Amino acid sequence: MARSKKVDPDLIKQILTLRYSTQTKSQIPKLNWRDFSEKSENNSIDFVERAIAGNIKKNVKNKVSIALSGGVDSTLMLHFLKKTRPGVSTKAILVRFEQSRDETNEAVRIAEKFDIDYEILPIENYLLELPKAISIVKLPLWDLHWYYVAKRAATFSKTILSGDGGDELFGGYTFRYKKFLSLTQKDSSIHKKILAYLQCHERDWVPDQEQIFDKRIRFSWNKIYEIFKPYFNNSLDPLSQVFLADFNGKLRHNFSIVNGSINSYFKLKTLTPLLSDTLINYALHIPSNLKYNKKNDLGKLMLRKILKKEKIERLVSRNKQGFSIDTNNLWRLRARKICDYYLSDSRIIQDKWINPDWINKHLHKSEPDTRYVNKFLGLLALEIWYRLFVTKELKDNTQLSF
Repeated sequence: MARSKKVDPDLIKQILTLRYSTQTKSQIPKLNWRDFSEKSENNSIDFVERAIAGNIKKNVKNKVSIALSGGVDSTLMLHFLKKTRPGVSTKAILVRFEQSRDETNEAVRIAEKFDIDYEILPIENYLLELPKAISIVKLPLWDLHWYYVAKRAATFSKTILSGDGGDELFGGYTFRYKKFLSLTQKDSSIHKKILAYLQCHERDWVPDQEQIFDKRIRFSWNKIYEIFKPYFNNSLDPLSQVFLADFNGKLRHNFSIVNGSINSYFKLKTLTPLLSDTLINYALHIPSNLKYNKKNDLGKLMLRKILKKEKIERLVSRNKQGFSIDTNNLWRLRARKICDYYLSDSRIIQDKWINPDWINKHLHKSEPDTRYVNKFLGLLALEIWYRLFVTKELKDNTQLSF
């Protein structure tokens, strides 16, 4: 079978280890540690309010859809949308995943509070249209729920509003900050901080990570560590170093590329006020203690202050983390069978990218481990991507259903 596309080994090993690749081109510029230097004057919620409101007022003209998770970011976007463009027809898209925690109750309450139409989008088989989603983003990624959101939003409007960037710019990954700080001290070595950072993203890799790859990929943890050295080899405080790594990692090379590509495919204008140049340049210099409170493990402090000022703080649950799927239940219901079908006759194994012994060792274990489930979903995405773009034997309208 002819192979029509040159494959970059670094792209494969980085995506299967970090869930993004530094080889991809992002419209968001790469930043260095000096860009994150703290400025005490950057503590005004009034500035943040004006920036969000001004961006929405300028860019929303007619109908608009909003991805509403019930968290701080999307609730804040909806608030300023109604405040600046009260007459604009708005529909909220809420997502309900099969056999996962139903998070739509909070979002429904918020949509009704603001008196807007909403639609609960039930996703029964999360993997059903994975080939189509991968064909759009052109990357071997499995976590592409935005495909379903954008597809539905496009039936209502030409603009989609979201709170993307809130976690990375204003300190939303509290569960990771708490763990990172527990594993490090201010004088910890660069290497120790890199290891701690990776420990905070342990769902992206597995303990026997190096055994996943076959002859054509020379996997080395040292190569992975090199990616993170610039983020932790500087004079920033440890938490700001984490913010720097988060910004230059998944935000630049995953979220922005994925959502931007999908929105473009569905001819949707992307509206992300928190990622405007104005707010990025301001938020980078906000002192870390105004983003995350170590004592009570609370993040997005400035955004929460705005919610409180606008008297809508109680609408938002404390630990909301956005759309999430129970991958273990997905594995039991559907994903194991789908992975078995595609990986048992795998092109990525035939072409010596992935080690068949690792597949055989872990695929049929009776009790799923979340980290290994996620890794198999990553391998499935790689196999689908490979058949779409390398062997070109798979059509993008193929549905994964068993």
